[in-house]
Amino acid sequence: MIAETRRQVILDALKRERSISVHALAELLNTSVSTVRRDLIVLDERGLLSKVHGGAALNDAQLSAVELDMLTKENLMLPEKEAIARAAVGMIRADDFVFIDAGSTTLQLAHAITGEALKAVYVTNGLAHTRVLTQKGCTVYVPGGRIRQRTEAIVGSTALAALNQYNFTKAFLGTNGISLDRGFTTPGIDEREIKAAVVRLSGERWFLADSSKFDKVYPAGISALDSAGIITDSVPNESYRDRTTIKEAEPV
Repeated sequence: MIAETRRQVILDALKRERSISVHALAELLNTSVSTVRRDLIVLDERGLLSKVHGGAALNDAQLSAVELDMLTKENLMLPEKEAIARAAVGMIRADDFVFIDAGSTTLQLAHAITGEALKAVYVTNGLAHTRVLTQKGCTVYVPGGRIRQRTEAIVGSTALAALNQYNFTKAFLGTNGISLDRGFTTPGIDEREIKAAVVRLSGERWFLADSSKFDKVYPAGISALDSAGIITDSVPNESYRDRTTIKEAEPV
């Protein structure tokens, strides 16, 4: 397991447990205690957790600029993402004009589309999403623009201009962070511009986000918490329900 993947697993474990020992992390990661300690030092220096005696504790509202590549993200929290995707697909009707954002959780939505949702019309800025939707026989539109290598997303002024011509009945978006104070955030400014525009252009807006995304803040703000609903596997803090609509996906 590469270092950044290990560190994301550590952060995901802390999200669930709030604090965890070095030995428990070593067992979870199937690695040595010394490797875990080195990872904790790096994450502590980045401000993503607090290194304490014998382990680590989670920082609230973690501020981060770390962004994993698409291939790595696709394999994290996969059962949760699949459950979220199934919940989202049930909201799509045959007469919908739908935007599907680039991202690993929204990619699971593309894979899950079936039945009545196959008849909807889709716009996406995700390269992998385009292929999946096309193979399913869906009508798909793709904006032109620059491809952001790390996330395989189409971004830039050309993409933004193309999207500004549309009015979506529903939009399903990805986000890296969700915070009570900062709302929905993401590492990349160029992707932030696409997401923020789609929020403005859509009748229904839903962020698809597994529970590891809560209480995290990234450099680029997308929109306020009450600008869209959230479909997730679980909510770590009930205060979020007071600020926006939250749907929890049913596990298999």
